[in-house]
Amino acid sequence: MFGIGFGELLVILLVCLLLFGANRLPEIGKSLGEGIREFKRALKEGSDAPSKDQPEDKKKS
Repeated sequence: MFGIGFGELLVILLVCLLLFGANRLPEIGKSLGEGIREFKRALKEGSDAPSKDQPEDKKKS
């Protein structure tokens, strides 16, 4: 897990608790989750769109 042990993770969570307070932590977690979800959705939609580098099909008359 990125070289972070249990002790380091506990210290990080304690600092977040002190900085933001117990009432704000669920809101921050929810916002972070929604942001990640939106980012993944945008990446997926972006890969489905045709690239400008690819030639378009020419219509035969």
